[in-house]
Amino acid sequence: MARDATDAPTHAGPGASREETLRVDVVYAPAGGPVDLTGLTVPAGATLERALVASGVLERHGLDSAQAALGIWGRRARPDTALRQGDRVEVYRPLVCDPKEARRHRHRRQRQPREPARPATSRDAT
Repeated sequence: MARDATDAPTHAGPGASREETLRVDVVYAPAGGPVDLTGLTVPAGATLERALVASGVLERHGLDSAQAALGIWGRRARPDTALRQGDRVEVYRPLVCDPKEARRHRHRRQRQPREPARPATSRDAT
């Protein structure tokens, strides 16, 4: 788990509120590789972008922050989105191909004529 200066105990001392920090996870699943899950403690009011930088996920996987698609719990989100306690920040991989084109390709393959069935012979019945 990556840690940085924003990783502080959730309880800073007497009279401190637990709402001063948030516990969030940053997740990236590279194609064909293990999931990179980084748990962080960030200050209340932190943005999605701040959590990404603190996690180091983009650097570890050589991703461009301007090109990365981001989300929270499966819903697209902008980098300036404020985080809430327990959020799961997700970095999405770019699409390998256009989903519509892939669907058309599958449909064309399924419509191709198949080899005609071989007629049954008396030898096949035994």
